[in-house]
Amino acid sequence: MSEKKNPEDLLEFPCHYEFKAVGMAGDLFKQAVMAAADKHVAVSADAVRSKPSGKGTYQSVSVLVILQNYQQLTSIYAEMRKVDGLKMLL
Repeated sequence: MSEKKNPEDLLEFPCHYEFKAVGMAGDLFKQAVMAAADKHVAVSADAVRSKPSGKGTYQSVSVLVILQNYQQLTSIYAEMRKVDGLKMLL
C-alpha cells in the first residue's frame, strides 16, 4: 500500500527548483515569468532559459531558483499563474 505524503515533505529545503512556463513567444512573456519568480526569490538572468516551439508561436521559459521553504514554492506558482499568455505551467 502506498503511503500518503504531505507535499511539504517531498522536498528538502533549501533546494534548487526549476519552474517551467509555456506561453506565447516574445520577450514580454519571458520577462513576466522571470518577474513573477523574482517577487519571491532572487533570480539572475543566467538562471532563465527560453526555447521556441517548432513553429515559433510559443516558447517555454525555465527559471532555476533556490527555494528556502515550501511557501516560496506555492507563492511562485500562484504568481506565475497570473502571467498573461500562459498556456501551461510545470
